[in-house]
Amino acid sequence: MGAQWKQKGRTENAAAKGKLFTKLVKEIMISAKAGGADIETNPRLRMAVEAAKKASMTRDTLERAIKKGAGLLDEQVSYETVTYEGFAPHQVPVIVECLTDNKNRTATNVRVLFRKGQLASSGAVSWDFNRLGSIEAAPPDGAVDAEAAAIEAGAQDLEAGVGETRFLTAPTDLDAVARALTGMGWKVQSSELAWVAKSPVQLEGAARTEVEDFLAAMDEDDDVHRIFVGLK
Repeated sequence: MGAQWKQKGRTENAAAKGKLFTKLVKEIMISAKAGGADIETNPRLRMAVEAAKKASMTRDTLERAIKKGAGLLDEQVSYETVTYEGFAPHQVPVIVECLTDNKNRTATNVRVLFRKGQLASSGAVSWDFNRLGSIEAAPPDGAVDAEAAAIEAGAQDLEAGVGETRFLTAPTDLDAVARALTGMGWKVQSSELAWVAKSPVQLEGAARTEVEDFLAAMDEDDDVHRIFVGLK
């Protein structure tokens, strides 16, 4: 793994899909609040909208979230990003990004969720991660050289996966590289700023299952937005 942890089978039932929509709506609103309602000039919002469309969010819900976030409706948005650092079982480093309208509630919930691991102070874990742009993209049809595409698009590095490749960029190059890959026919699945572990831990068997159960429980909390884990 080493970057963002994603719960498997998250959209397989209505309850899970509802939680996913809650997280997507928050991301849309906070993106629109930070950079405005125009997806052409707000890269973060553009990727949030694309993620919502892939999850089959209705147009009305999507547009309302944009307008609410951008302050175009009477309702006020007070979500803010709060980041927590700590360790999952077996001392696996974890960074948890939350979007919340109540920091006290979130802090209490996160402390409880970290009981099977260890909640740490700011900086205790992030020093072992790099802050990078992360783009997951599927190649165009036919033979393609991912390394050549990375060089041409301006990515710093890549990690080949099954059916898709993760391109790593400088944070300021994220949008430009995503657009360049799209222009070359790559199908961008996600594009975001990520915490990428410098030395991810290798675990197998019961130990790995214990860590994944810990992460799954963390991900169930509505305020938890992204989880970055130093796990191979």
